[in-house]
Amino acid sequence: MPQNKPQRASFEELLNSATRSAVHLEMRDSYGIAGEAEEFEQWKRTGEVDLDPESEGWSRWTSLVRGAVARGVVMRRARIVSEPVSEYIKYEHATTVVNVGAGEQVRWLPRRRASDIALPGNDFWVFDDHLVRFNHFTGDGDGAGFEHIEDRAVAELCANAFEAVWERGIPHEEYKV
Repeated sequence: MPQNKPQRASFEELLNSATRSAVHLEMRDSYGIAGEAEEFEQWKRTGEVDLDPESEGWSRWTSLVRGAVARGVVMRRARIVSEPVSEYIKYEHATTVVNVGAGEQVRWLPRRRASDIALPGNDFWVFDDHLVRFNHFTGDGDGAGFEHIEDRAVAELCANAFEAVWERGIPHEEYKV
């Protein structure tokens, strides 16, 4: 039985305690995170996005990533996407330059190329190959909490799924939406 970790540790605490790696797999074609709604709507109207890594919307994240990378943590993010991509994925692709500039490595995998990969049912982070943070979402894509699991079999499942996606993924700079 997987061992659930207390939900008290924040994402920042988990990333700040990582020593080697932090990998993130995203598998949804749309997210409805309240904090992004206004910028997403603006992007749909104007095609403009916030690409300033020091802006209010980005500075907390870019600071976390830079700090982790400076400590030697390799941060990788892979996204499985349906094609043609959704409007949200176009928006996300447009903003990913900030993630990459902060030190994340990002790859994209068309969903049709992931059919034979065993994937967990939820987006996740794996820290140092042993602690998994599953991100839960509502049907509309809003955040519905998270769950920490420190179980070798679960971490291995997630790490193997991530590596399979990563191996097939297309680097951000080469993926066209």
